[in-house]
Amino acid sequence: MKRMAYLLILLFITTCIMESALAQGLIIYPAKGQSQEQMEKDKFECHSWAKQQTGFDPMVASNVPQQPSTQSQGSVAGGAVKGAAGGALLGAGIGAVAGDASKGAAIGAASGGGLGGIRSRKQKKQMEQAQQQQVKQQSVQYNQKQSEYNRAYSACLEAKGYTVK
Repeated sequence: MKRMAYLLILLFITTCIMESALAQGLIIYPAKGQSQEQMEKDKFECHSWAKQQTGFDPMVASNVPQQPSTQSQGSVAGGAVKGAAGGALLGAGIGAVAGDASKGAAIGAASGGGLGGIRSRKQKKQMEQAQQQQVKQQSVQYNQKQSEYNRAYSACLEAKGYTVK
């Protein structure tokens, strides 16, 4: 009974590993006539060894690159409002010296709002580009780790008498 439970657990684990191997695009052939049971055992052992050697587990979803959160640091409209407020204060001061504080405030608000909106759009675009670059870097790192794992997994299986392509 224990042997049957062990085999069922082993079958479940190896099925997961087989799915992982298939997802990696590896084809494994028992070149020395190994039984299906032996092949499953060897795959499990090689998966464990490759994971230990590389620190990468293709079955762990947290290894997959994630899109960074897109929390913006203020909106374009918020930048325009801040710019308009600053411009209005500056314009009111200049307008007061020139004799018409309200006209100066209106001009300052309009120009400050425009400049604030431009600055906010530029910051938002820079932030989006930085996030895209981060995702690219994560993808490159993931692919390198996946490739390293595949090499280790393949080497182990080949040492046990399998042909791996």
